[in-house]
Amino acid sequence: MHGNNFYGTIGNVKILAVSDQVIDRMYTLVSSGHFQDINLILGCGDLPYTYLEYIVTMLNVPMYYVPGNHDPEHDLRNKRSRAEGGSNLDLAIDSHKNFLLGGFGGCVRYRPDGINQYTQTEAYLRAFQMLPQLMLNRIKYGRALDVLISHSPPYGIHDDIHDPAHHGLKALNWLIRVAKPRYLFHGHTHFYRNNLESQETLVGSTKVINVYPYKVLEV
Repeated sequence: MHGNNFYGTIGNVKILAVSDQVIDRMYTLVSSGHFQDINLILGCGDLPYTYLEYIVTMLNVPMYYVPGNHDPEHDLRNKRSRAEGGSNLDLAIDSHKNFLLGGFGGCVRYRPDGINQYTQTEAYLRAFQMLPQLMLNRIKYGRALDVLISHSPPYGIHDDIHDPAHHGLKALNWLIRVAKPRYLFHGHTHFYRNNLESQETLVGSTKVINVYPYKVLEV
């Protein structure tokens, strides 16, 4: 990853990104030191918080996550509505080792009472809330965002046009155009065919990557 930076030169960061499915083998891999060189954990939704908590406890590195449509609604009063040891990045922006990280949780609304589900219009209104911080970042650091994590894929990219529950969010396409992150990591769509077309797509200067069920990436 390249670009203007703050505090100094941006170095490589090795990321463990997870979403949607508990992998039993992960417990063995984590405990055996397989991921000992990981610098950052990113959760893209729909995972038990106990699973995220185990990973962050064992690896002892920063963790950021966004909620999926099968996660509880975030409530500061309810301990089980968040992953202890991690930071909920939904609609927030933070930095890690000079990387600017942003998050956008949830998916398209497919049930009237669905948690963390939004109409396309509602998703746009949520995305607009990030605009002031993105503009400040561009002024201060010369760029708005380096990495965006989401649960849903963008509209028309890695989504499933045949399943209303897995349509992508158009607000994410807008964020790609406005923020121009180097990477967008997402989950939600479960493609079992192992080919790059279903997992990685370049949109302008942004590489969109489906991390389901987990991926190790160096950026």
